[in-house]
Amino acid sequence: MSADDINVLRNEGFDKSKWIQLPRDVVIGHSVLEQLPAVCADVCAGKRILLVSGRTTMTVAGERVRGLLSPEYSVSVHLVDGCNPHECRRTEEVARESDVDLFVAVGGGRVIDTAKIASYNTGRQFVSVPTAASHDGIASARASVAEPGGAVSLLAHPPIAVVADTGLIAAAPHRLLASGCADIIANSTAVLDWQLSHRLRSEPISEYAATLSLMTAEILMANADAIRPHQETSAWMVVKALFSSGVAMAIAGSSRPGSGGEHKFAHALERLAPGCALHGEACGVGAIVTMYLHGGDWRSIRDALRRIGAPTTPAELGIEDEVAVEALMTAKTIRPERFTILDGGLTDESAHVLVRMLYQE
Repeated sequence: MSADDINVLRNEGFDKSKWIQLPRDVVIGHSVLEQLPAVCADVCAGKRILLVSGRTTMTVAGERVRGLLSPEYSVSVHLVDGCNPHECRRTEEVARESDVDLFVAVGGGRVIDTAKIASYNTGRQFVSVPTAASHDGIASARASVAEPGGAVSLLAHPPIAVVADTGLIAAAPHRLLASGCADIIANSTAVLDWQLSHRLRSEPISEYAATLSLMTAEILMANADAIRPHQETSAWMVVKALFSSGVAMAIAGSSRPGSGGEHKFAHALERLAPGCALHGEACGVGAIVTMYLHGGDWRSIRDALRRIGAPTTPAELGIEDEVAVEALMTAKTIRPERFTILDGGLTDESAHVLVRMLYQE
Protein backbone atom coordinates (compact mmCIF):
# COMPACT_ATOMS: atom_id res chain seq x y z
CA MET A 1 0.00 0.00 0.00
CA SER A 2 1.34 3.43 -0.91
CA ALA A 3 0.69 6.86 0.51
CA ASP A 4 1.22 8.53 -2.88
CA ASP A 5 -2.47 8.77 -3.74
CA ILE A 6 -3.74 9.69 -0.28
CA ASN A 7 -4.40 13.33 0.52
CA VAL A 8 -5.74 13.76 4.03
CA LEU A 9 -6.58 17.43 3.78
CA ARG A 10 -7.01 19.65 0.73
CA ASN A 11 -8.25 23.21 0.43
CA GLU A 12 -7.17 26.36 -1.33
CA GLY A 13 -4.98 27.65 1.48
CA PHE A 14 -3.31 24.47 2.74
CA ASP A 15 -2.28 21.41 0.78
CA LYS A 16 -0.20 19.04 2.83
CA SER A 17 -0.57 15.48 4.05
CA LYS A 18 1.60 13.13 6.06
CA TRP A 19 1.47 9.39 6.54
CA ILE A 20 3.42 8.10 9.56
CA GLN A 21 3.85 4.34 9.90
CA LEU A 22 4.65 3.05 13.39
CA PRO A 23 4.68 -0.39 15.02
CA ARG A 24 1.20 -1.26 16.27
CA ASP A 25 2.23 -3.43 19.23
CA VAL A 26 5.43 -2.92 21.22
CA VAL A 27 6.23 -5.34 24.05
CA ILE A 28 9.49 -4.84 25.95
CA GLY A 29 10.56 -6.54 29.17
CA HIS A 30 11.43 -9.68 31.06
CA SER A 31 10.27 -12.97 29.49
CA VAL A 32 7.96 -11.19 27.01
CA LEU A 33 8.83 -13.77 24.37
CA GLU A 34 6.00 -15.81 25.87
CA GLN A 35 3.59 -13.12 24.64
CA LEU A 36 4.59 -13.54 20.99
CA PRO A 37 1.63 -15.81 20.03
CA ALA A 38 -0.83 -13.25 21.42
CA VAL A 39 0.95 -10.44 19.58
CA CYS A 40 0.82 -12.36 16.29
CA ALA A 41 -2.89 -13.03 16.80
CA ASP A 42 -3.45 -9.32 17.42
CA VAL A 43 -1.71 -8.11 14.28
CA CYS A 44 -2.56 -10.83 11.76
CA ALA A 45 -5.65 -12.97 11.13
CA GLY A 46 -3.71 -15.53 9.08
CA LYS A 47 -2.17 -18.74 10.34
CA ARG A 48 0.91 -19.16 8.14
CA ILE A 49 4.13 -17.70 9.53
CA LEU A 50 7.60 -17.53 7.99
CA LEU A 51 10.15 -17.53 10.81
CA VAL A 52 13.28 -15.79 9.50
CA SER A 53 16.44 -16.25 11.55
CA GLY A 54 20.18 -16.84 11.36
CA ARG A 55 22.04 -20.06 12.04
CA THR A 56 23.24 -18.91 15.46
CA THR A 57 20.14 -16.97 16.47
CA MET A 58 17.93 -19.93 15.50
CA THR A 59 19.68 -21.88 18.24
CA VAL A 60 19.65 -18.98 20.70
CA ALA A 61 15.98 -18.05 20.31
CA GLY A 62 14.49 -19.24 17.03
CA GLU A 63 13.75 -22.77 18.20
CA ARG A 64 12.01 -21.41 21.26
CA VAL A 65 9.93 -19.07 19.10
CA ARG A 66 8.98 -21.95 16.80
CA GLY A 67 7.88 -23.94 19.85
CA LEU A 68 5.76 -21.05 21.09
CA LEU A 69 4.06 -20.47 17.74
CA SER A 70 3.64 -24.04 16.45
CA PRO A 71 0.57 -24.96 18.55
CA GLU A 72 -1.46 -22.20 16.87
CA TYR A 73 0.32 -21.54 13.57
CA SER A 74 1.81 -23.30 10.60
CA VAL A 75 5.45 -22.21 10.94
CA SER A 76 8.02 -22.42 8.14
CA VAL A 77 11.65 -21.70 9.01
CA HIS A 78 13.98 -19.79 6.69
CA LEU A 79 17.63 -19.22 7.64
CA VAL A 80 19.57 -16.31 6.14
CA ASP A 81 23.27 -15.47 5.91
CA GLY A 82 23.55 -11.70 6.11
CA CYS A 83 21.42 -9.05 4.44
CA ASN A 84 22.15 -8.62 0.74
CA PRO A 85 20.08 -8.58 -2.46
CA HIS A 86 20.47 -12.34 -2.96
CA GLU A 87 19.24 -13.17 0.56
CA CYS A 88 16.35 -10.72 0.26
CA ARG A 89 15.22 -12.23 -3.07
CA ARG A 90 15.60 -15.76 -1.72
CA THR A 91 13.49 -14.86 1.32
CA GLU A 92 10.83 -13.31 -0.91
CA GLU A 93 10.68 -16.48 -3.02
CA VAL A 94 10.23 -18.68 0.05
CA ALA A 95 7.47 -16.40 1.34
CA ARG A 96 5.58 -16.52 -1.96
CA GLU A 97 5.99 -20.29 -2.35
CA SER A 98 4.71 -20.85 1.19
CA ASP A 99 2.00 -18.21 0.79
CA VAL A 100 2.76 -16.91 4.28
CA ASP A 101 0.60 -14.36 6.08
CA LEU A 102 3.22 -12.91 8.41
CA PHE A 103 7.00 -12.76 8.82
CA VAL A 104 8.53 -13.19 12.28
CA ALA A 105 12.19 -12.08 12.29
CA VAL A 106 14.24 -13.52 15.15
CA GLY A 107 17.81 -12.32 15.26
CA GLY A 108 20.12 -9.35 14.95
CA GLY A 109 20.16 -6.46 12.53
CA ARG A 110 20.90 -8.46 9.37
CA VAL A 111 18.08 -10.92 9.99
CA ILE A 112 15.59 -8.17 10.79
CA ASP A 113 16.65 -6.06 7.79
CA THR A 114 16.30 -9.04 5.45
CA ALA A 115 12.79 -9.75 6.73
CA LYS A 116 12.00 -6.05 6.52
CA ILE A 117 12.86 -5.86 2.82
CA ALA A 118 11.29 -9.22 1.92
CA SER A 119 8.05 -8.50 3.79
CA TYR A 120 7.81 -5.07 2.19
CA ASN A 121 8.38 -6.42 -1.33
CA THR A 122 5.84 -9.23 -0.87
CA GLY A 123 3.17 -7.07 0.74
CA ARG A 124 3.24 -8.83 4.12
CA GLN A 125 3.81 -7.42 7.59
CA PHE A 126 6.58 -8.57 9.90
CA VAL A 127 7.17 -8.86 13.63
CA SER A 128 10.61 -7.85 14.93
CA VAL A 129 12.03 -10.12 17.67
CA PRO A 130 15.56 -8.80 18.31
CA THR A 131 18.11 -11.04 19.99
CA ALA A 132 20.51 -8.11 20.40
CA ALA A 133 20.25 -4.32 20.55
CA SER A 134 23.13 -3.44 18.26
CA HIS A 135 21.47 -0.70 16.15
CA ASP A 136 18.22 1.20 15.66
CA GLY A 137 16.91 -0.93 12.80
CA ILE A 138 14.82 -3.09 15.14
CA ALA A 139 11.88 -0.64 14.90
CA SER A 140 12.65 1.63 11.94
CA ALA A 141 11.55 1.60 8.30
CA ARG A 142 15.14 1.61 7.00
CA ALA A 143 17.21 -1.45 6.13
CA SER A 144 20.96 -1.66 5.59
CA VAL A 145 21.63 -3.95 2.62
CA ALA A 146 25.13 -5.08 1.68
CA GLU A 147 26.08 -4.35 -1.94
CA PRO A 148 29.40 -5.10 -3.66
CA GLY A 149 30.42 -1.45 -3.23
CA GLY A 150 29.32 -1.26 0.41
CA ALA A 151 26.14 -1.14 2.44
CA VAL A 152 23.20 0.95 1.23
CA SER A 153 20.26 2.18 3.29
CA LEU A 154 16.90 1.30 1.74
CA LEU A 155 13.39 2.40 2.65
CA ALA A 156 10.96 -0.39 3.47
CA HIS A 157 8.41 -0.36 6.29
CA PRO A 158 8.61 -0.64 10.07
CA PRO A 159 7.58 -3.83 11.85
CA ILE A 160 3.89 -4.20 12.66
CA ALA A 161 5.04 -5.27 16.14
CA VAL A 162 8.19 -5.44 18.25
CA VAL A 163 8.69 -8.10 20.92
CA ALA A 164 11.95 -7.38 22.75
CA ASP A 165 12.78 -9.78 25.57
CA THR A 166 15.28 -7.95 27.79
CA GLY A 167 16.54 -11.21 29.30
CA LEU A 168 17.42 -12.51 25.84
CA ILE A 169 19.03 -9.23 24.80
CA ALA A 170 21.00 -8.89 28.05
CA ALA A 171 22.51 -12.34 27.48
CA ALA A 172 24.02 -11.29 24.15
CA PRO A 173 27.66 -10.12 24.02
CA HIS A 174 28.01 -6.66 25.60
CA ARG A 175 29.74 -5.42 22.45
CA LEU A 176 26.39 -5.57 20.65
CA LEU A 177 24.60 -3.52 23.31
CA ALA A 178 27.43 -0.97 23.35
CA SER A 179 27.18 -0.70 19.57
CA GLY A 180 23.46 0.07 19.86
CA CYS A 181 24.23 2.77 22.40
CA ALA A 182 26.81 4.32 20.08
CA ASP A 183 24.28 4.35 17.24
CA ILE A 184 21.83 6.26 19.43
CA ILE A 185 24.43 8.69 20.79
CA ALA A 186 25.34 9.48 17.17
CA ASN A 187 21.85 11.00 16.80
CA SER A 188 23.28 14.11 18.45
CA THR A 189 25.47 14.86 15.42
CA ALA A 190 22.97 13.56 12.86
CA VAL A 191 20.51 16.23 13.97
CA LEU A 192 23.21 18.92 13.78
CA ASP A 193 23.89 17.89 10.18
CA TRP A 194 20.16 17.99 9.43
CA GLN A 195 19.89 21.49 10.88
CA LEU A 196 22.97 22.58 8.91
CA SER A 197 21.46 21.30 5.67
CA HIS A 198 18.22 23.07 6.53
CA ARG A 199 20.06 26.39 6.91
CA LEU A 200 22.40 26.01 3.92
CA ARG A 201 20.32 23.96 1.48
CA SER A 202 16.75 24.73 2.63
CA GLU A 203 16.20 21.03 3.31
CA PRO A 204 12.86 20.52 5.12
CA ILE A 205 13.22 19.64 8.79
CA SER A 206 10.84 18.23 11.37
CA GLU A 207 11.40 19.90 14.73
CA TYR A 208 9.39 17.18 16.48
CA ALA A 209 11.53 14.40 15.02
CA ALA A 210 14.76 16.30 15.69
CA THR A 211 13.79 17.00 19.30
CA LEU A 212 12.84 13.37 19.99
CA SER A 213 16.08 12.14 18.43
CA LEU A 214 18.23 14.55 20.45
CA MET A 215 16.36 13.77 23.68
CA THR A 216 16.95 10.05 23.15
CA ALA A 217 20.69 10.57 22.68
CA GLU A 218 20.93 12.90 25.68
CA ILE A 219 19.12 10.48 28.00
CA LEU A 220 21.43 7.64 27.02
CA MET A 221 24.55 9.78 27.46
CA ALA A 222 23.34 10.95 30.88
CA ASN A 223 22.85 7.32 31.92
CA ALA A 224 26.02 5.91 30.37
CA ASP A 225 27.25 4.64 33.73
CA ALA A 226 24.11 2.51 34.06
CA ILE A 227 24.86 0.54 30.87
CA ARG A 228 26.47 -2.61 32.20
CA PRO A 229 27.17 -6.03 30.65
CA HIS A 230 24.40 -8.61 30.92
CA GLN A 231 22.05 -6.45 32.99
CA GLU A 232 18.37 -6.46 32.03
CA THR A 233 17.94 -2.89 33.26
CA SER A 234 20.62 -1.84 30.75
CA ALA A 235 18.96 -3.79 27.96
CA TRP A 236 15.61 -2.20 28.86
CA MET A 237 17.07 1.31 28.64
CA VAL A 238 18.82 0.72 25.31
CA VAL A 239 15.86 -1.00 23.63
CA LYS A 240 13.58 1.90 24.62
CA ALA A 241 16.12 4.31 23.12
CA LEU A 242 16.35 2.32 19.89
CA PHE A 243 12.58 2.28 19.61
CA SER A 244 12.37 6.05 20.22
CA SER A 245 14.95 6.63 17.51
CA GLY A 246 12.87 4.55 15.10
CA VAL A 247 9.79 6.63 15.98
CA ALA A 248 11.73 9.84 15.25
CA MET A 249 12.59 8.51 11.78
CA ALA A 250 8.94 7.56 11.20
CA ILE A 251 7.84 11.08 12.11
CA ALA A 252 10.47 12.57 9.79
CA GLY A 253 9.67 10.18 6.96
CA SER A 254 13.40 9.56 6.52
CA SER A 255 16.47 8.44 8.45
CA ARG A 256 17.65 12.04 8.87
CA PRO A 257 17.07 12.17 12.68
CA GLY A 258 19.55 9.34 13.13
CA SER A 259 21.87 9.47 10.13
CA GLY A 260 24.30 12.24 9.21
CA GLY A 261 28.01 12.55 8.51
CA GLU A 262 28.86 10.01 11.20
CA HIS A 263 26.84 7.40 9.29
CA LYS A 264 28.46 8.33 5.99
CA PHE A 265 31.82 7.83 7.69
CA ALA A 266 30.63 4.44 9.02
CA HIS A 267 29.44 3.31 5.58
CA ALA A 268 32.76 4.42 4.06
CA LEU A 269 34.59 2.32 6.65
CA GLU A 270 32.39 -0.66 5.78
CA ARG A 271 33.53 -0.34 2.17
CA LEU A 272 37.21 0.11 3.02
CA ALA A 273 37.46 -2.42 5.86
CA PRO A 274 34.45 -4.73 5.69
CA GLY A 275 33.74 -6.76 8.80
CA CYS A 276 36.14 -4.92 11.11
CA ALA A 277 33.68 -2.80 13.06
CA LEU A 278 30.02 -3.04 13.94
CA HIS A 279 27.87 -0.37 12.34
CA GLY A 280 27.00 1.38 15.60
CA GLU A 281 30.63 1.31 16.77
CA ALA A 282 31.78 3.10 13.61
CA CYS A 283 28.96 5.64 13.96
CA GLY A 284 30.09 6.40 17.50
CA VAL A 285 33.65 7.19 16.40
CA GLY A 286 32.24 9.22 13.51
CA ALA A 287 30.10 11.18 15.95
CA ILE A 288 33.16 12.26 17.94
CA VAL A 289 34.75 13.64 14.76
CA THR A 290 31.64 15.34 13.41
CA MET A 291 30.78 16.90 16.77
CA TYR A 292 34.31 18.36 16.83
CA LEU A 293 33.75 19.82 13.36
CA HIS A 294 30.43 21.31 14.49
CA GLY A 295 32.26 22.99 17.39
CA GLY A 296 30.26 21.02 19.95
CA ASP A 297 31.21 19.05 23.07
CA TRP A 298 32.91 16.11 21.42
CA ARG A 299 34.58 15.05 24.68
CA SER A 300 31.18 14.32 26.25
CA ILE A 301 30.39 11.92 23.41
CA ARG A 302 33.78 10.26 23.70
CA ASP A 303 33.51 9.94 27.48
CA ALA A 304 30.01 8.47 27.31
CA LEU A 305 31.16 5.90 24.75
CA ARG A 306 34.10 4.96 26.97
CA ARG A 307 31.88 4.50 30.02
CA ILE A 308 29.58 2.25 28.02
CA GLY A 309 32.48 0.24 26.63
CA ALA A 310 32.26 1.30 22.99
CA PRO A 311 35.31 2.08 20.79
CA THR A 312 36.48 5.69 20.46
CA THR A 313 39.52 5.35 18.16
CA PRO A 314 40.34 3.61 14.86
CA ALA A 315 42.69 1.28 16.75
CA GLU A 316 39.83 0.16 18.99
CA LEU A 317 37.73 -0.44 15.88
CA GLY A 318 40.50 -2.70 14.59
CA ILE A 319 41.46 -0.48 11.63
CA GLU A 320 44.53 1.51 10.65
CA ASP A 321 44.50 5.27 11.14
CA GLU A 322 45.08 5.79 7.41
CA VAL A 323 41.91 3.83 6.66
CA ALA A 324 39.98 6.16 8.97
CA VAL A 325 41.49 9.15 7.15
CA GLU A 326 40.41 7.72 3.81
CA ALA A 327 36.92 7.07 5.17
CA LEU A 328 36.63 10.71 6.25
CA MET A 329 37.77 11.87 2.83
CA THR A 330 35.44 9.58 0.88
CA ALA A 331 32.40 9.94 3.17
CA LYS A 332 31.02 12.67 0.90
CA THR A 333 30.63 10.09 -1.90
CA ILE A 334 28.15 8.13 0.26
CA ARG A 335 24.62 9.38 -0.42
CA PRO A 336 25.90 12.66 -1.93
CA GLU A 337 22.35 14.07 -1.91
CA ARG A 338 22.48 14.11 1.91
CA PHE A 339 24.47 17.19 2.93
CA THR A 340 26.53 16.93 6.13
CA ILE A 341 29.48 18.62 7.81
CA LEU A 342 31.79 16.17 5.98
CA ASP A 343 30.69 17.60 2.62
CA GLY A 344 32.17 21.01 3.36
CA GLY A 345 35.64 20.66 1.82
CA LEU A 346 37.62 18.55 4.30
CA THR A 347 41.31 18.37 3.33
CA ASP A 348 43.63 15.40 3.68
CA GLU A 349 45.72 17.32 6.22
CA SER A 350 42.63 18.16 8.30
CA ALA A 351 41.48 14.54 8.17
CA HIS A 352 44.82 13.41 9.60
CA VAL A 353 44.50 16.00 12.38
CA LEU A 354 40.98 14.75 13.18
CA VAL A 355 42.14 11.15 13.49
CA ARG A 356 45.05 12.15 15.75
CA MET A 357 42.57 14.13 17.85
CA LEU A 358 40.71 10.92 18.66
CA TYR A 359 43.69 9.74 20.72
CA GLN A 360 43.95 12.92 22.80
CA GLU A 361 43.16 12.90 26.51
